[in-house]
Amino acid sequence: MAGQKATKYGFKRTSTLLQPSIRRASETRGFAQSRLLTHWAEIAGEDIAAIARPVEVSYARQGMGATLTILTTGAQAPMLEMQKEKLRERVNAVYGYNAIARLRITQTAPVGFADGKVDFDHRPKPKIQTKPAPETTRAAAELTAPVSDDGLRAALESLARNVLSRSQR
Repeated sequence: MAGQKATKYGFKRTSTLLQPSIRRASETRGFAQSRLLTHWAEIAGEDIAAIARPVEVSYARQGMGATLTILTTGAQAPMLEMQKEKLRERVNAVYGYNAIARLRITQTAPVGFADGKVDFDHRPKPKIQTKPAPETTRAAAELTAPVSDDGLRAALESLARNVLSRSQR
């Protein structure tokens, strides 16, 4: 075994074959490190990655730091705006120096434009319990029992089930 040479019989890893294409594609958008694109969820964190995607890195004429453009939906932009500095620090940790001086947040509709068709739902959906526990149903019925109108009682009972089941989670 010690004297035998390990061969791959002409096969290469897929990542080795795709690396030049990924590098070219990322460099056309200004990304010096393709890791920012390929490992965005790890760099930005799951909560930010769920609502935003990096789009472009543009460099100023004077060379005093770059601007990272981030795509998000209009509803999530204020949340992302409050976390800009934390995100900038995480991205600069990938580069190893203060490469990104500014973050620009671009808002778009979740569907429509070419860049707007980005899938923001990369993480699995949480499992939702479809049927409330029997004790929750019983408690909701007891709370709404004094209501005489059937339609109103049914609506209030449904609301009570939802509130009680959320407080149990």
